[in-house]
Amino acid sequence: MLSERLLTGALRVLNRGYMSQEPVDIAQLPDPEPGRQYSLYIHIPFCERLCPYCSFNRFLYGEDRARSYFTTLRTELERSAERGFDFRALYIGGGTPTILVDELCTTIDLARSLYPQIGEVSAESSPNHITDETISALKDRVQRFSVGVQSFDDSLLNQMARYDKYGCGDAVFERVAYAAGKFHSLNVDMMFNFPSQTLAMLEKDVARVKLTGANQTTFYPLMASPKNRKELARTIGAMDYAREAEYYRVVCDGLAPEFEPASAWTFSRDKGGMIDEYIVDYEEYVGLGSGAMSYVGGRLYNNTFSLDGYRSRIQEGRSAIAKAGKPYDTLGRMRYRFVTELFGLRLDKQRFKADFGVPIERALPLEMTFMRLSGGIDVNDERWVTLTPRGRYLLLVMMRETLATSNDLRDHEREMLPAHEKVLLNDTGVVPCGPPPERFCAAS
Repeated sequence: MLSERLLTGALRVLNRGYMSQEPVDIAQLPDPEPGRQYSLYIHIPFCERLCPYCSFNRFLYGEDRARSYFTTLRTELERSAERGFDFRALYIGGGTPTILVDELCTTIDLARSLYPQIGEVSAESSPNHITDETISALKDRVQRFSVGVQSFDDSLLNQMARYDKYGCGDAVFERVAYAAGKFHSLNVDMMFNFPSQTLAMLEKDVARVKLTGANQTTFYPLMASPKNRKELARTIGAMDYAREAEYYRVVCDGLAPEFEPASAWTFSRDKGGMIDEYIVDYEEYVGLGSGAMSYVGGRLYNNTFSLDGYRSRIQEGRSAIAKAGKPYDTLGRMRYRFVTELFGLRLDKQRFKADFGVPIERALPLEMTFMRLSGGIDVNDERWVTLTPRGRYLLLVMMRETLATSNDLRDHEREMLPAHEKVLLNDTGVVPCGPPPERFCAAS
């Protein structure tokens, strides 16, 4: 697909500039803009086992270090309340946020007490944490429960180093199905275009997602950093972007009509259902925790990745921010709005003109012309720009490349960690996940 290749090449150049960061000494984030609503992101960087393709900030789990981290995190959370941000949604990602459910519940309860205006809480989890204890603790605290599955195919689970962690595809399916109906929104995170994945594998995965009873699913393209792309090519096979559009079509067609697009890669059974993609629902967000990123006042900020550095900064009353990008100029902010709103499937032209003082066609002529000539625009009237299926795919490419650049930055930050923390990036396979509940043993 020529348009995908042109877009990918352009974004790999542009994103290096937009997302580059330098060390900073910043006491705190800028003050919130009066009247603006924000989302709050909290990062829990611990996993019982580490997936080799994942570039997010994560460390091998140890109970003492994880409990110490949660304590520090709540201190940072309490301090954030002094700033006056109007947080309307809370997203908790990782890592594995449910690694210590009691600590997670205490943290959610604190966030809600500090920010009673928070209406929706999302939390990520892993299949092995779908237990009666977890469901009971979170069903009234979390509105969107998102389970990282990636695939139900046993051969892919083995290659992803997930089979021995969470069991075979049948066991994972049973766990997800057990959680269906117990949360307002049960989201299943899936992956497509893994090097060894075939169309037949993907079609089966799509069909099984529909059978779980989940009311939302997210199908991510593999967003490997340059380092991970090389490692995948060495161990499993090279990534094939030429087939990505076809795989995306299989996902969209296979989920329809039961699921309809809610963003470029999220699909919902419920028309107008909950998405809670914090970059879509809220343009600016604040990130708390080790390695968390914030976007406030048109500038990116990154907290330190070091666990020790994070703890010492918070204990000393300092900001966790270690790096920041250059403030976006007007063009950069307009491009950011263009991508995030269209990723959510429609762009408000009237709001765009009110905020930037110029119609989008004059503000971003190259971007609008590219989308039109590529067949990406469905509606372009006085109020809205909406997307065709091809346009949704192009926005998926934009987000894929943006997050791949973020993953490249994360890989660099991990290389800079002290030796005693780098050890926690190596999965020796000795940390047990615990046996599955009895009801799932037959499937395992």
